[in-house]
Amino acid sequence: MLTSNIEHPTSNLKSHYDVVILGAGHNGLVAATYLGRAGLSVLLLEKNDYIGGATTSQKVFPDYDARLSRYSYLVSLFPKKIIRELGLNLELRRRATGSFTPYVKDGRHDGLLLSNVDDETSEQSMFELTGNRTEHEQMKRFYNLSRVFAEHSWDSMIEPLVAKEEFKRRFDLDDVSREAWRSLAEEPLGYAIERYLHDDVVRGLVFTDAKIGVLTYSNDRSLLQNRCFLYHLIGNKTGEWKVPVGGMGAVARELEEAAHKSGAEMVTNVRLLSLDVTGETRTVEFDLDEKRQTVDARFLLVNFGRNVLAKYLQSPYQPDDTDEGSVFKINMLLRRLPKLKAKKYSAEEAWCGTFHSDEGYQQMNVSYDQASKGRLPDKTPCEVYCHTLTDDSILAPELREKGFHTMTLFGLDTPWRLFSRDNETMRREAEKKFLESMNQWLEEPLEDCLAVARDGSLCIESKSPVDIEDALGMYHGNIFQDAPTFPFAKAKEQAGTWGVETEYENVFLCGSSAQRGGAVSGIPGHNAARAVLATRS
Repeated sequence: MLTSNIEHPTSNLKSHYDVVILGAGHNGLVAATYLGRAGLSVLLLEKNDYIGGATTSQKVFPDYDARLSRYSYLVSLFPKKIIRELGLNLELRRRATGSFTPYVKDGRHDGLLLSNVDDETSEQSMFELTGNRTEHEQMKRFYNLSRVFAEHSWDSMIEPLVAKEEFKRRFDLDDVSREAWRSLAEEPLGYAIERYLHDDVVRGLVFTDAKIGVLTYSNDRSLLQNRCFLYHLIGNKTGEWKVPVGGMGAVARELEEAAHKSGAEMVTNVRLLSLDVTGETRTVEFDLDEKRQTVDARFLLVNFGRNVLAKYLQSPYQPDDTDEGSVFKINMLLRRLPKLKAKKYSAEEAWCGTFHSDEGYQQMNVSYDQASKGRLPDKTPCEVYCHTLTDDSILAPELREKGFHTMTLFGLDTPWRLFSRDNETMRREAEKKFLESMNQWLEEPLEDCLAVARDGSLCIESKSPVDIEDALGMYHGNIFQDAPTFPFAKAKEQAGTWGVETEYENVFLCGSSAQRGGAVSGIPGHNAARAVLATRS
């Protein structure tokens, strides 16, 4: 299993550093590595007793030697350029199955299987669902829009922000590029989905990437769904989400070692007390080993949300309505894979990719309406990932031999507001509903396949948006910290900046709350480091 071999100092801290980074999650580690290599003295302060934040792997179920990525799972947005520059030894493995969506047709259980390795399999499966050959071609035409958008925008993610009008001119090349800009950056995403696609299952499958983590619907005028969709589809110009071999713990370990080699100091079990950003230097006061410590720095990098920063600075925080989180997560350890009612496909094929349930296009409009009115939807859309079918190294050898697997469920249309009054009761109700959603497609209840702890409890852990906020500080459980952003400047005056600046001099956001932040990407960490180096020079 992956464990850190780095000792974290709890004494001999200096009184002054060039840079202090608050939070040793993956973005803080990326920033620390770049800045340390540039010759700056760097101190990372971490509240937990481990390094890596949400990218760590943990022994979630103590009776079993299985290291689960509790809060983050797949990698798409981590630029290859950053991986190369930091010399990270990461293996990101392709899943053979892209997605599997079960359905009932003429009273018979079947499923739409989209393969990552065999387009003929995908085309035939689509034909069996729709009865025509055009829907598959239309889906490829639709996804070509995101590929074109990625080609024009991906490299800019680790460059200074460009004004919207200048960014738009990049697409003024041909009809397809102009269509990509219109469909993805100017009009609600639902318009393009309905133009290109006709089958409700296919429309829903495509639209799920616009909803994961946020509360939105197809024709949302705020374009929140567009921003979320692009976030899921432009990574490294392919948008493919891959499995990190060794789990997210492997990513955290590589970044920790890189930061350590760059000379960065890291301290865990820190209780932050106060921040002063008004003087010539930024001052950080914290408790460590029951002793009060104070350090100052020219630059302060913040690897948590604007909401948490506002609390420490005792300043007002005004979130946007679209910043509310809307995801329910269930982590599971299984003794065996559940068998499907759709006999045509093996369990290994179906669970290897992203397994979709209750995510029809019209159904998700209904579930959105119900959730936005303050109730748990009658049908709860969700999707499941099985890490161990692509990488079983996160399991001890004896568990592999016995056929154990891990699964993670992402529930949609579960906003923070539903859980804020009575989190315990609503969490139990939501877990039950999501399991019912999955069980409708299975020959045996998912519960019967779960591993059992010594005390007789099932190996299942649920996290509501309230739990996510409590554990990670993410505003209202938003897994992106704030609503996802477009990859261009929000306002003209922001053009030329790195999207990490705050209203305080030499205080930069280096985590998901920065523009172009979110997920395991390292992009905000890179951009914050570049902002520091630009200011220093």
